[in-house]
Amino acid sequence: MIAESDNIERGAFRMGKRYDVAVIGAGVVGGMIARELSKYQLNICVLDRENDVAMGATKANSAIVHAGFDAKEGSLKANLNVRGSQMMEKVCSELGVKYQKNGSLVIGFSDEDRVNVEALVERGKKNGVEGVRLVEQQELFALEPNISKNAICALYAPTGAIVCPYELCIASIGNAMDNGADLALGFEVAEIEKANGVYVIKGASGETVEAMYVVNAAGVFSDKIAKMVGDDSFDVHARRGEYILLDRECGGIVKHTIFRTPSKMGKGILVSPTVDGNLLLGPTSVDIDDRDDKSTTPEGLARVIRECGENIEGGVPVGGKSITSFCGLRAVGSTGDFIINSSVENFVNVAGIESPGLSSAPAIAEYVRDILSGIGLELVEKKDFDPIREPKHHFREASIEEKNEIIKKDASYGRIICRCETVSEGEIIDAIRSNPPARDIDGVKRRTRSGMGRCQGGFCGPYVMELIAKERGIPFEDVTKSGGKSVMVYGKTK
Repeated sequence: MIAESDNIERGAFRMGKRYDVAVIGAGVVGGMIARELSKYQLNICVLDRENDVAMGATKANSAIVHAGFDAKEGSLKANLNVRGSQMMEKVCSELGVKYQKNGSLVIGFSDEDRVNVEALVERGKKNGVEGVRLVEQQELFALEPNISKNAICALYAPTGAIVCPYELCIASIGNAMDNGADLALGFEVAEIEKANGVYVIKGASGETVEAMYVVNAAGVFSDKIAKMVGDDSFDVHARRGEYILLDRECGGIVKHTIFRTPSKMGKGILVSPTVDGNLLLGPTSVDIDDRDDKSTTPEGLARVIRECGENIEGGVPVGGKSITSFCGLRAVGSTGDFIINSSVENFVNVAGIESPGLSSAPAIAEYVRDILSGIGLELVEKKDFDPIREPKHHFREASIEEKNEIIKKDASYGRIICRCETVSEGEIIDAIRSNPPARDIDGVKRRTRSGMGRCQGGFCGPYVMELIAKERGIPFEDVTKSGGKSVMVYGKTK
């Protein structure tokens, strides 16, 4: 049973309910798995320790739908990446999530790079990546006029794409909830026991959830969750990745996602447009011990600027154009491949899902579904499953005529709260009311882009707080930035 609390987002929730499947981890992979399982006549619950979904690696990554040329042929990474990439456009269309097939380039600067790029092209062909090929300098400059003139060749993968990872996660979990799944936030798994064939998942605050099957999609903590049921067959460690986000006026510097020739530590530091028109630089790649340390470092950000500058002729205009910097942690498994298996009865590990995890997420969901079916979960399709989630973005993208029609139906859309991103009051209210509901300032920010502009919430922040307080029925001073103790104000002055 789940304890009665504000952290339970109620779909078909009721006290005493036993779940068929509990998914631990509300990232994009856990979200896609929940959505896939919500197609069937199952009781599903998603558990996460944070105050919102998409708070782990999903919140801070490169937002790339990789074409599938990088992973070793025959590996789970390779197979699921290519399949996931092929699925992603349809999935995003169903979920109302922005998707842009902009293509990827892996650039080489030396004869040694050329050898590695040619090997990547051949690997991509073996992996089944459509259209992957080598382009020489002249064609490369035609594709990307602002690329460094020191580049001599590149891999070109036209099927590479970009999405917003946390928007995709929010939409997939929201769609699962709309189809009956439950979400328990603030649920930090402390212990898992099995009694009479049922898993009893105990939270750090004393709450419990019962489930017949468990899917462990807990990111950098997935090995710790596995050990709770006696599975110590793998380890996971965190790999720091630091990023810099530039203003939208820089978004047109490149059209494609620009990679360096990769190394054993990853795909290297990239330059890429985002689906919202910004320019993204990064990430670094440093193994760390602290699985909660998401701080940026002066050394890491300096490296991002330096190496990205080497990719672009004349460098990247970071000075005065940087909106924010941030850090994400990748879950690096000890096997060198995705770890997706069931070595303990009715328990499925989905671990070590580093890059290309986002790209692979829809295919991972299918793969996990088939594992669950193979170990005894009965899958009976719902006749009323609805795969469609109406687009939540964005008022500013509508035409004048469309905006007027929206405002006629709901006047709150005529009140602009975030001037930088042209976000209306109506969109913010919808974000607080829709599954999974925004519970704090950052939750509204991820769903609406309110606070993501040049002023970073300096103007709209207090108005967003007022709306959260009103909609959730809590005091203004109880509104947080990102849950927990991240309070914005400490009390009233008068």
